[in-house]
Amino acid sequence: MRTQVPNILGVMILIFFAAFPFVYSAGNYDYVMHILIIGFFYAIMASSWSMLAGYAGQFSFGHMGFMGIGSYTTALLLHYVHFSPEPTKLCTEFQFGETWMIFVNPIGVTSTSLTQDCLRQAMQIWDGSVAVTDVPVWFGVILGTLLGGLAGFLIGLLVLRLRAAYLALFTLGFAEIIKATISAEIHITRGQAGMETPALFENGVTLFGQVYSRTDKLPPYFVFFFALLFCLAILTWLSRSKFGLFVRALREDQDAAAALGVNTTRYKIMVFVVTTSMAGLAGALQAHYVGIVTPNALFLLQMSLVVAMAVIGGVENFVAAALGAIIIQVLLELLRTQIEIGPIVIDMTVWRLVIFGVLLMVTLRFTSNGLIAPIIDYFYRGHIGKETVAKRAKPTNEAEAN
Repeated sequence: MRTQVPNILGVMILIFFAAFPFVYSAGNYDYVMHILIIGFFYAIMASSWSMLAGYAGQFSFGHMGFMGIGSYTTALLLHYVHFSPEPTKLCTEFQFGETWMIFVNPIGVTSTSLTQDCLRQAMQIWDGSVAVTDVPVWFGVILGTLLGGLAGFLIGLLVLRLRAAYLALFTLGFAEIIKATISAEIHITRGQAGMETPALFENGVTLFGQVYSRTDKLPPYFVFFFALLFCLAILTWLSRSKFGLFVRALREDQDAAAALGVNTTRYKIMVFVVTTSMAGLAGALQAHYVGIVTPNALFLLQMSLVVAMAVIGGVENFVAAALGAIIIQVLLELLRTQIEIGPIVIDMTVWRLVIFGVLLMVTLRFTSNGLIAPIIDYFYRGHIGKETVAKRAKPTNEAEAN
């Protein structure tokens, strides 16, 4: 019965998050939903990084860089690519059957329109007689996910023969290069001004007979929620397969695994591709939820936050890492307040990160695998140690009795 407790709690947590948007009705509904959506985003990032670092032992600090690739892929695609049944004869365009793929001019930092120069001129000539369509948002999300995985594959080919600190330093440098490139290419990415993106459901959506506008929180809430469940399902399946066994062997002793015939480079690249694809997915969804992408999301502080969430939850358990990310995100928002102790007023908006840092240090000092993972392990495997000792002691006791 004890081993079923985590499963029962897991089902209860799923039911809670699935029912919460329909049950909660306070005046701060949009704010609370926003916090949970961001929590799901960090949960995807933390759980995928946990698979990479906790299961495979590959300590990459470029996860936010792959997230940025996903977000900027969909943003650039939806800004610069359009479809038309007629050629503009002004833009760069390619014909696919009866449809023309149109690439418009870079927008720079002064343009505020998504329809730039050559296409605008063509539309003025057409005077409404030709319908121009944008790339679907979901195609951008899928492409951002795929390019995140492709970038992980290419980086993996270059650096996954490296170990420990060398891999960490290389991926950290990679993330900084991505951020610097995005900031520098102002005429394409608008630099620090950012690129606006359409909402996940730009024209609204109807769910269960209820019409939701582009700004309603419930549709993106379930998009992020199901994306998180999808990622956790993939990670669970992989961890219980031969793939999971091999990547754990890499973590424990790479040389011994290689001696036993495991293609270490191949499996390191595979786990890198899977986890960076998830980072790309999170970035693409986040871009359309927030409505703008900027290089600020790629700062090292954000990567540190993801790592800390995974470590506090349990870096060797991606479910615990995901729960840790959601809980920490909620706690960080709850601490955006002031505490009055007599004449002393403490602004927790500043001190909340200090408290978070202390919690991280305590976790690293006194627990071997976070705060949530040991609880899960207790119910799943806590009895195994006592049973093993009892079985080993049984022959001795029988011998003494005789």
